[in-house]
Amino acid sequence: MAALSKSIPHNCYEIGHTWHPSCRVSFLQITGGALEESLKIYAPLYLIAAILRKRKLDYYLHKLLPEILQSASFLTANGALYMAFFCILRRGLLTIYMANLATETLFRMGVARGTITTLRNGEVLLFCITAAMYMFFFRCKDGLKGFTFSALRFIVGKEEIPTHSFSPEAAYAKVEQKREQHEEKPRRVNMIGLVRKFVDSICKHGPRHRCCKHYEDNCISYCIKGFIRMFSVGYLIQCCLRIPSAFRHLFTQPSRLLSLFYNKENFQLGAFLGSFVSIYKGTSCFLRWIRNLDDELHAIIAGFLAGISMMFYKSTTISMYLASKLVETMYFKGIEAGKVPYFPHADTIIYSISTAICFQAAVMEVQTLRPSYWKFLLRLTKGKFAVMNRKVLDVFGTGASKHFQDFIPRLDPRYTTVTPELPTEFS
Repeated sequence: MAALSKSIPHNCYEIGHTWHPSCRVSFLQITGGALEESLKIYAPLYLIAAILRKRKLDYYLHKLLPEILQSASFLTANGALYMAFFCILRRGLLTIYMANLATETLFRMGVARGTITTLRNGEVLLFCITAAMYMFFFRCKDGLKGFTFSALRFIVGKEEIPTHSFSPEAAYAKVEQKREQHEEKPRRVNMIGLVRKFVDSICKHGPRHRCCKHYEDNCISYCIKGFIRMFSVGYLIQCCLRIPSAFRHLFTQPSRLLSLFYNKENFQLGAFLGSFVSIYKGTSCFLRWIRNLDDELHAIIAGFLAGISMMFYKSTTISMYLASKLVETMYFKGIEAGKVPYFPHADTIIYSISTAICFQAAVMEVQTLRPSYWKFLLRLTKGKFAVMNRKVLDVFGTGASKHFQDFIPRLDPRYTTVTPELPTEFS
């Protein structure tokens, strides 16, 4: 049990900003580093988003820069104010991100203390449950709105939405019209066309239930095409994520460019998305066949089984994020239905509590923090978060210096309240 009620005689220089004795200078250094990294993160992000959304020139001239600065200042404040409050209160109270990260951190703390037992493939089970609920809401009328609905419609297709603005007869007419237009256009030989032709030749005479709304394809072709489409999307997403790292080593290690296309993670993400869609569509079609009707409840079973696809791409981050967003969605649905109360500024309160938990872990027990988030903190603070004097915090029993056993800060004895453990020449 951690003895958190204990006190230590060291000042903020001896524990926190060990690289410089001045609180003001340390604060400015953290602020400068955080601002630089924030601009590196948000500038390309907003620029790419503007290009994809086909923004007009007026946006680039008057809105792009203010939006970048607003987001960058927010992230900078999280990094800079942590050091400010560390010096003011002699103990860190803030962290940087969301409730799902705090929840995961609390879980890791429980595992480290032996109060929580881990469940094998727990992230997959959580994703299965979350996917089941998401797909149920997706199938229900007005169940999901906004970006979440659009994202799921892109992933699984509009054919799985129970209500359509056109009748089956009109749908068949549109299909015939598309076929005529396709026949009129000159055929071009390309990879996508060849794959589509191959799939059509295999599944040309397959069955389709009358309740299925994928009028252009039979059930077998419908599932196969869904897999190929989302496998390609997942593969390309992972390739794009690896482009900055690959081009950084373009001249020093040219061979690393090959890993951009032949990396195992590319195929894992593709298999995850592709199998999710194909399992969901296949299960939905199967249930329509055996029950002879199209029911929103089918989405619960199909979504749960589709969640098993995460075995190809296990990710606690994805599972936790989607689960937290699901809780948020259900909370707002409860508010709309008048069954749960509305708490003003609840998002600010949750964010504050979450940041406190995560920065507490970042100082007192780094081993319980998500590794990717710890790397982000190091990047945001230019590595200064790693040079805190955590050995003096071991008295609290959290293993604060577990991953910093070899680190001894170079402290100037003139500014310390306790004689440094190993006096070194101050530079």
